[in-house]
Amino acid sequence: MRVLVSFIVGATFGVGLLISGMTNTNKVQGWLDIFGAWDPTLAFVMGGAIVPMAIAWQLTKTRKPVFAESFPSPPDPKIGRNLVIGSTLFGAGWGLAGLCPGPAVASLSYGGIGGLTFMAAMLLGMLIAPRVRTRLDQMATAS
Repeated sequence: MRVLVSFIVGATFGVGLLISGMTNTNKVQGWLDIFGAWDPTLAFVMGGAIVPMAIAWQLTKTRKPVFAESFPSPPDPKIGRNLVIGSTLFGAGWGLAGLCPGPAVASLSYGGIGGLTFMAAMLLGMLIAPRVRTRLDQMATAS
């Protein structure tokens, strides 16, 4: 049952990304171009996601999930090297490609080499990131 619910939620998310324009790289880059031909429409998409989730988090504080033992614990709010490096790389990739991971997966349905190239680069980054992090941690303890 959990797999079915995950499939339905993922499909709904993907359809929402397609309808909202989040898979359109020109629209995303227009959103990021605040000093040029800025397109503010994605602010409504983001607000449409943030507001319901903020309400859902408040409502679920004292509840148990239907298909799991417990909700995941909130992430550590500490701002550190990993968060700064990760968010910088994420933002740079989002600005250059006009895609982030969710819309990139949804955009694979279009076909074409652009989405496949982005996915390959993203997967490669996910594979090498732990090694880079280990190396950075070793360098930090050595100095």
